[in-house]
Amino acid sequence: MNYIEVFSKIYYELEVSNDPGKVASYIPELRDVNPDKFGVHLTTIDDDHYEFGDSDEKFSIQSIAKVLALVLAYKLEGEKLWKRVGVEPSGTAFNSLVQLEYDLGIPRNPLINAGALVICDILVSKFENPKQEFIQFVRKVSDNPDIDYCSRIANSEKLAGYRNAALINLIKSFGNIKNDIDVVLDFYFNLCSIEMSCKELSRTFLFLAAYGVCPYTNEVIISVSKSKRVNAIMQLCGFYDEAGEFSFKVGLPGKSGVGGGIVAIHPNKYCIAVWSPRLNKKGNSNMGMKFLELFTTETQASIF
Repeated sequence: MNYIEVFSKIYYELEVSNDPGKVASYIPELRDVNPDKFGVHLTTIDDDHYEFGDSDEKFSIQSIAKVLALVLAYKLEGEKLWKRVGVEPSGTAFNSLVQLEYDLGIPRNPLINAGALVICDILVSKFENPKQEFIQFVRKVSDNPDIDYCSRIANSEKLAGYRNAALINLIKSFGNIKNDIDVVLDFYFNLCSIEMSCKELSRTFLFLAAYGVCPYTNEVIISVSKSKRVNAIMQLCGFYDEAGEFSFKVGLPGKSGVGGGIVAIHPNKYCIAVWSPRLNKKGNSNMGMKFLELFTTETQASIF
């Protein structure tokens, strides 16, 4: 299939200039991103590449990194992980305090902010230097030694991190955070600051399309069983309280970030990454969501 031709057709159908979304202005460093940027990159499990637009430009992947943290924590902790975080769709905003109070400090899933904070706490317990160990893991999975945190964005998130501070304190009050709050928050803010291009992102997540095996190194990153479960969590929980809408319209496991990125997996076929910074009211890329809906419709390819 000529994916590049499909990308071009869909892009011009959507008329990007009329995108009504807004950039994530509550994080100072994301406020100044050019809202009209758009990129897409698809990598097949045979390492074929198809790209369009600003696909080589780095952006802040934000919550997309939560999937990689989940993979590492699940790999290390095994099924004990699910005693501290659930696997249910949230049905509320990604930074909801109300739901966390109701659930007695057990986050609904690992991909909302509260759940990611618990995952970060687990990794802080596992490693002497969690930031270094985690970025090394991301570099191994991506087969790219240049992937790194962005201190500018991490510091910007700290300045605006009141809601995350409230979440972690609430979780701590229920005994579900074991380490120093400031250490866990610092790790979390750095995790969200990682920058990648669409090309780098699609290559990094390709192991989840290959049942846990990195296609570049043939190394088992995570077992087939755990890979299946991570994909299921992305399918159910990857888009906050818009996960059902994405599943209904796109039909692929995926994860979004407030930097405007979306990564989606078609098992045994490809990984696709889209970037468009304008967000809808749910915090997902407005253009990215619509693009992927038209993409799976045009290609007649989803997991359903």
